[in-house]
Amino acid sequence: MAVIDEKAINIFTDGSSYSHPRRGGLGMVFVWVDEKGIDQSWECVPIGYSGATNNQMELQACIDGLKEIIQNRTPFDSGNFSKIIIFSDSQYVVDNWKNAVYIWSRNKWFKGNGSPVQNAESWIQLLKLIKKVGKRVDFKWIKGHKDNEYNKMADKLAKNSAKKAGDQKISIVRVRRKLSNKATELGSVILGGQKINIRIITDELMRKQKCYKYRYEVMSKRSDYYQCVDIIFSEIMLSAGHVYCVRVNSDQKNPRVVKLFKECVK
Repeated sequence: MAVIDEKAINIFTDGSSYSHPRRGGLGMVFVWVDEKGIDQSWECVPIGYSGATNNQMELQACIDGLKEIIQNRTPFDSGNFSKIIIFSDSQYVVDNWKNAVYIWSRNKWFKGNGSPVQNAESWIQLLKLIKKVGKRVDFKWIKGHKDNEYNKMADKLAKNSAKKAGDQKISIVRVRRKLSNKATELGSVILGGQKINIRIITDELMRKQKCYKYRYEVMSKRSDYYQCVDIIFSEIMLSAGHVYCVRVNSDQKNPRVVKLFKECVK
């Protein structure tokens, strides 16, 4: 059970994502100790997002939690508290927020291996709000769906938010139906600088890094990776639903399309 800090605004956040169709939701539970020493709580459940991933929603829950405080929409006086603690069951958020502050932001939102940081615009928004809120902000990991009532409440709110998702989007991703019966598996295609035919399933412009993120399936029948579905990046613009003959690099940690030979006839 997480210990409630009486000097802090404690925010329990959670994100949720469903497929078919893809939509995401978020929920926050604000917990504080009143002047009588009694724990008080307030639930917040924003409208969900179309096409959102779970990681995007985990981040957005933190973003929206800070916005509620900055815009004075909470039922308590934030001036009475010296800091904010965000409790999240997302290791993606808790393990990476310091990377975002001290490393990624100074490296133009690329990782040390040269691969682009995903959800960079959301991370940038979160860092701006941390500065704007005017209080110390800490992130703490909490085991999900176990014995913490506030985490369970946030989880329920996030699922309800996803079920009522609107048309708003975190990022613009063009999607075409996958032909392969295999699931997406990162690293399933071993890159060795080979020439290969791929079909783009999703394409997404990563504006901050000026490159594209692709989910693709291998179409070359003679390849050991035929029908494998993986993720790759490139500065070359390709379109979802189209098949291309390309050359890939040989860096498994920074997968890239490095050359486009031609678009293949379906």
